[in-house]
Amino acid sequence: MAAEILTPGHAIGYPVPLYSYRRRFTREVGFGGISLGGYQPIRVESMTNTHTMDTAATVEQCRRLYEAGCEIIRLTVPTEKDAANLRDIRDQLRRDGITTPLVADIHFSPKAAMKAVEFVENIRVNPGNYATGAKFSSDDYTDAEYLGELEKVREEFTPLVRKAKELGVSMRIGTNHGSLSDRIVSRFGNSPEGMVEAALEFARICEEEEYFDLLFSMKSSNVRVMIHAYRMLVARADAELRHAYPLHLGVTEAGDGDEGRIKSAMGIGALLEDGLGDTIRVSLTEDPVNEVPVGFAIVRKYNEQLQVKGEKAYLKVNRVVEHGKAVAGHDAMPFDPYHHSRRRSIRIEAGAEPLGGDAMPRVETSARTSIADPDALRAEILERLSPELPAESIRSEYVNVGVGCVEDLPELEGLLDSLGRLRDRIVASTADTMLFPRLLPLVSRARLDIVEGEILGTGFIDDLGDGGAAMEFSFIHEHSSVTVPAEVLTRIAEKLRRNGLSRVSLSVVSPQGLFATRRLVLELAKAGLDVPVVVRYRDRGIDRSGVLIDSAVQAGTLFCDGIGDLVAIETGLQGEEEVGLAFNILQAARVRMSKTEFISCPGCGRTYFELEKTTALIKQRVSHLKGLKVGIMGCIVNGPGEMADADFGYVGSGKGRVSLYVGRDCVEENMPEDQALERLIELIRQSGKWVDPS
Repeated sequence: MAAEILTPGHAIGYPVPLYSYRRRFTREVGFGGISLGGYQPIRVESMTNTHTMDTAATVEQCRRLYEAGCEIIRLTVPTEKDAANLRDIRDQLRRDGITTPLVADIHFSPKAAMKAVEFVENIRVNPGNYATGAKFSSDDYTDAEYLGELEKVREEFTPLVRKAKELGVSMRIGTNHGSLSDRIVSRFGNSPEGMVEAALEFARICEEEEYFDLLFSMKSSNVRVMIHAYRMLVARADAELRHAYPLHLGVTEAGDGDEGRIKSAMGIGALLEDGLGDTIRVSLTEDPVNEVPVGFAIVRKYNEQLQVKGEKAYLKVNRVVEHGKAVAGHDAMPFDPYHHSRRRSIRIEAGAEPLGGDAMPRVETSARTSIADPDALRAEILERLSPELPAESIRSEYVNVGVGCVEDLPELEGLLDSLGRLRDRIVASTADTMLFPRLLPLVSRARLDIVEGEILGTGFIDDLGDGGAAMEFSFIHEHSSVTVPAEVLTRIAEKLRRNGLSRVSLSVVSPQGLFATRRLVLELAKAGLDVPVVVRYRDRGIDRSGVLIDSAVQAGTLFCDGIGDLVAIETGLQGEEEVGLAFNILQAARVRMSKTEFISCPGCGRTYFELEKTTALIKQRVSHLKGLKVGIMGCIVNGPGEMADADFGYVGSGKGRVSLYVGRDCVEENMPEDQALERLIELIRQSGKWVDPS
């Protein structure tokens, strides 16, 4: 069967819902004693970072992952020798009563794959480097050369497909943004389009062999690229392939700490909200056991919608999207699901910082101290605004202060007077329509919380004049459908426009903030309204991990989709943590860089240096370089490709050896590890991007 040479830019629809949760119904694929896809729970995976030839260490780490609840364990298999040792690892685990399915992770070697498939329940192949030649050349490919190399891949890959089919082993076609073949890059660039085409090439070969026990992954360290690639894959695969195959979700090289968790939750959660995903892996530069509870926290709310009857699982509500079925209502999508572009809005002057237009997304947090205690409230405001810090520091740019009644007004005026120039960073909020007009002359920004939509019929909006402040109308949405706040806020905006009031922004506060805000943006687009949209996240819960994950999904996804002019965070976290969370969300979505970006892998059996320790040392030396992107990779597998998304790269190249990159160019190859960090800093200096820490 001749391969079709596709070109970028072809039109594709988006077959999943945008305004409610409906899971994409996929083919159920076996993994030993379990399966995934269909109505099965979304599985949680991890990967060992021991050397696969070290049987004792690998078995011990598998045991710890099993005890943590990990449902699928992946092991790296760089050579035939490692592949053969999988038998000993598997046999020891099974003797110990650990039946967790094992996955062999293959990159370059077809011979290793052919051996490994004998001892595991699933085999992962990377189409970017499986049976391919030179990497990162600048050569163009003629059509004949393109098809000729693809035919060589077919010859190498088909025997593995046939053997996996014979043995009943499933396969993951796992594309990485950082390791596309030169052939694919020559035609598509290092892009989501290229990632998708690389995976489909391998899937076509599988289907030609009548082998259907497949799943896909589309990983990147860039959250937006990862989201776009998965969406594009689903649209194209559902239109072209015979089955809807399951998806393994993950943000590769996510890093560690809060940043790694937020990036992972944002990328994975955005797709789960779209109804995509059947198994996930959170990739942290930490002990792999730490990945497991984060994974379960991400999938919990989606798995809670399942119910089991006998041996079968079902969704509690019939919320599935069948293979090849289009979802109605997508003729007017409020954003491009495959490419990032910021929603166009007017720029409004709103106190200390403008909102909308070309202004960077701003950060707002909410004071928890009552205005009845003005001294304590002033202290909290100063803590959040941190006026003593340099201008580029991470700090809240607006602080919301709640005002409940007329009696609070003298206290508010006194507070504002005591803050001097900082008064322009105060947002006064109320749910009282009688009080709201009286706040407008006092502050630069004021917010009205609309608990119910009935103000539309009261004449309040029509009578509202320009009181001096930029106004935000926020619909507090708990139980109504996502269409209600969108309709109410759009009608408010239309009335205000007729009154000549333009310094207006809108927001929705909702447990389903993602869907409700998307719907709001859709209605605004239909009405031709380009008012700024505030992304508000409110959660008073005390579960810190849950707040990080949920805010990354509900708020971060919107910024990945180009929606949002300000992020407003209101949680139970301490003030400094809350401010840090807001900036981490914006940075993970790549819409505002406020600190150094570290792209660090979780490590595996290919890594020959202490990844966690090295990452910590590099962070200690360069974390003051705002906006600089540094890749820290354990090995060559994804390293150079992910360097395309980093300014500088530190990549393991062997035992005690490191290669350094500037962008995608290797400038120091196989240098001693003990000299590498100082040389990295020297390269940063030479580029003009170094500043001495203050």
